[in-house]
Amino acid sequence: MVLLVLTALLAAASMSFLVLVENFSAAVPGHRCWVRLLDNGSEVPANLTAEALLAVSIPPGPNHRPHQCLRFRQPQWQLLDPNATATNLSEAATEPCVDGWVYDRSTFTSTIVTEVRPPQLGPGVRDQGLKPLGQSVFLAGTVVGSIILGFLSQRFGRKPILSWCCLQMAVTTISTIVAPNFLVYCGLRFLTSVGLSGLLLTATITTHMRAVTMTMLTSFWGVGQMALGAVAFTVRDWRVLQLIVSVLFFVIFLISWWLPESARWLIIRGKLDQALRELKKVAKINGHKEAKRTLTIEVLMSNMQEEVTSATSRYSVLDLFREPMLRWRTCRMLAVSFCFTLSYYGIVLDLQNLGRDIFLLQVFFGAMDFLAGVAITFLFRFFGRRTILASALVLAGLAILANRLIPQDLQTLRVALAVLGKACCATSVTCIILYRAEMTAEGFLLSASELGSAMSPLIRMTHQVLPSLPFLVYAALFIVSSLIVPFLPETRGLLLPDTIQDLENQ
Repeated sequence: MVLLVLTALLAAASMSFLVLVENFSAAVPGHRCWVRLLDNGSEVPANLTAEALLAVSIPPGPNHRPHQCLRFRQPQWQLLDPNATATNLSEAATEPCVDGWVYDRSTFTSTIVTEVRPPQLGPGVRDQGLKPLGQSVFLAGTVVGSIILGFLSQRFGRKPILSWCCLQMAVTTISTIVAPNFLVYCGLRFLTSVGLSGLLLTATITTHMRAVTMTMLTSFWGVGQMALGAVAFTVRDWRVLQLIVSVLFFVIFLISWWLPESARWLIIRGKLDQALRELKKVAKINGHKEAKRTLTIEVLMSNMQEEVTSATSRYSVLDLFREPMLRWRTCRMLAVSFCFTLSYYGIVLDLQNLGRDIFLLQVFFGAMDFLAGVAITFLFRFFGRRTILASALVLAGLAILANRLIPQDLQTLRVALAVLGKACCATSVTCIILYRAEMTAEGFLLSASELGSAMSPLIRMTHQVLPSLPFLVYAALFIVSSLIVPFLPETRGLLLPDTIQDLENQ
């Protein structure tokens, strides 16, 4: 069990690298149009400063800085006159960045945005949706993967699927380094996320201490985020970041060969001899030498008879909607899972809109996940799942809403509110994962969550219409979810359900 838990903890930390690495590898650096006066060394006037040349070449943008997508057709020398008026500026003809872009490489030496993209496009207005589109394609892979790999793991076992998924993620992640264009890059990321869904499905640990185990996994998701922020601060090249992520999954792939196959799956599939060998091997590792003598097929079958009988019963997703009680419970949990993941991924995948120092913000976010995981272990002893989840969701929504209402100049306050919102999100993540396992069909609800995560970056594309609209939507969904939670049943202290009948008996 220790080996399983340690592998799951390493996987949780590595998954945070994989999912959130595009906060840095696909960061949009500061940029402006290429202009002859500034960027053609032979034509730079010696008697003018770079600031003056920039003022006559690039119009100011919405934030009063040089516009990122436009330039003047001709140098506006009259703007150097101290008496120049706004009329002079409004009458000046502008054009898009037809000669390309100049990037600020003080923060990132290279990113996907500056290199792996359709050659006719730069990071301007025309393709502001490329980054969220790529993220949506990546997260859509988890939806496809959960369907395909769910069936494959039932047929071929958990262990081979786990090993294959880790190898697939490692290979496809390192392959993005040589992706010739944005389309190929998105295809590779899609295949990576298909493997990610397999890791989520096959690496689940069920113990009698499920609350403690889940909070440990959440905490290590936070540890991975802190490590990602530190590594990204040290390594400013996106290719090196992708290589590091790939190495992590190669390590898990090697470890997976020492993990035992699920004895429960082997018994259900009728492979009793292999199940007995796996259990004896685990017993030997745990120091239970007497198990070699006392553990027999007869003992195994007598202890697993109920699970074998329940596994042979045929149920489908439709059974969750036949009984009124299960139908309403499932619909409410679907709504909560969908709304939460849609908002959660919209926030954690767009750090550049929450604060200027995304490295520090990523470390803070990870620290909040870690601390929330530790704190919730104690909260579960005194409060029910509904109370904690509803409170965390409404606080997350209010914190994110306040972050958008605070002026850009008050960066410290904005970061503080973003970190508070992330801490509440971390608490909600643990509650929802645990709630799903305790209340209804976890796999079905996981698919709904993954669908919400895939749609999340698409909501962010509305930023081009109204900059604050995506975060207003995210905050509203958090608050709406908190209003649904009180109508869910409390599951604290109940046994984990294995069948539809168990759900009806709750």
